Amino acid sequence: MNRSWKVLLENELDTQNDTLVSHTMTEEEYNEVFDIGYGGTNGCSFTAWGEKYVYFPLCYDGAEWVGSAPRNPSDEKLYHQGGG
Repeated sequence: MNRSWKVLLENELDTQNDTLVSHTMTEEEYNEVFDIGYGGTNGCSFTAWGEKYVYFPLCYDGAEWVGSAPRNPSDEKLYHQGGG
């Protein structure tokens, strides 16, 4: 399955009802389509900031997706990220 960080990040932003403020990727890295399935990490490293959350790449057994954590201290508890 092929996706870009742009698509994956926008999906996570929608899930969190958040708006992107900034990220560390070049436009090429942001839009690059890569295999998010099993087979190693293919997407670049990044950090992204929304108004409410911070976003980062996750990988487990070669599958890649975007994780998020609250940008500010809160009572929100995070589930275990990265598979297991």
